[in-house]
Amino acid sequence: MIVLGIESSCDETAAAVVNEKRQILGQSLLSQQEHHAFGGVVPEVAARAHLEHIDDIIKSAVKDAGIAFKDIDAIAAASGPGLIGGVIVGVMAAKALCVALDKPFIAVNHLEGHALCARLTNDITYPYLLLLVSGGHCQILIVKDVGEYERLGTTIDDAAGEAFDKVAKMLGLSYPGGPLLEKAALSGNEKRFVLPRPLIGSDDCNLSFSGLKTAVRKIIESYAEDGDIKNAILEPQDVNDICASFQYAATDCLVKKLKKAITIFKAKYPTGKHVVVSGGVAANTYLREHLKTLADAEGLIFAAPPIKFCTDNGVMIAWAGLERFQKGYTSPLDFKPRPRWPLDEFAPKAAGAGGVKA
Repeated sequence: MIVLGIESSCDETAAAVVNEKRQILGQSLLSQQEHHAFGGVVPEVAARAHLEHIDDIIKSAVKDAGIAFKDIDAIAAASGPGLIGGVIVGVMAAKALCVALDKPFIAVNHLEGHALCARLTNDITYPYLLLLVSGGHCQILIVKDVGEYERLGTTIDDAAGEAFDKVAKMLGLSYPGGPLLEKAALSGNEKRFVLPRPLIGSDDCNLSFSGLKTAVRKIIESYAEDGDIKNAILEPQDVNDICASFQYAATDCLVKKLKKAITIFKAKYPTGKHVVVSGGVAANTYLREHLKTLADAEGLIFAAPPIKFCTDNGVMIAWAGLERFQKGYTSPLDFKPRPRWPLDEFAPKAAGAGGVKA
């Protein structure tokens, strides 16, 4: 069984080919550089770039796999959530191929791609506990099966990755800021600045990063005589220390909330073995180390996709599509791309959620 996956939900144009043996047969990815001048992703620019490059990316992935298009059994596309212009480009490309090749179409929830990616690269069985952290999403879920998710907690404001990027931007780091913030933190003192841990004392598993981000802004403003963040004069070590202190506080929030979720997970599923982290922020090695320490202490197995598969990529969409296809779930060609698509509302048997029994 061979599935082609297409990803175009933000600023990566990507495609990949995988099979049921968990082999990545071929892949191709283009990270758009057009957004650097703006310090963030511009939706219309992203959509135009996807439209310009998607045909070549798909051809490149299939060529890399050493197969012909006729050898593909199904075609999957990230069909939401995401920047709707880019999502439409990927979905329409997939549908056109399905019509031309007479192959099934599989609408994949972009978040499900992140949620299941670790199963491609690790021996993970259902159910497992998932921390999904990216630039646009931050959720703690129990993954029961393909298309079956129970959300235990989510951010009530900013996503973790969004907070990382915005703090980096405030400090004058270039785009994308998250990886540069992590690099700067390596040379910083994480105990220098005492930052808040929003919602840390609440009984639920919800998260909040807006107040933490604001606290960092106030520290930076204190380095400006007129209180204007644009006029702040920071020494390189100040920047490093702020990055380290922020990363320490954000990680502490994630770890402590995940610990609460582990208690719930163990009570519901005593035989559950794994704690998984996925999404763009899962590429942060500092966070990974602290989550592994937590999992070890709780007697669970920590797992995460390889760092190169944490950010958006075609491999995760192809794999999620394959898992759905193995269950017999395909999607109608009149499926409408969705800018918003909560993962815990993703019912595999509902046509409106992108899945109908083949």
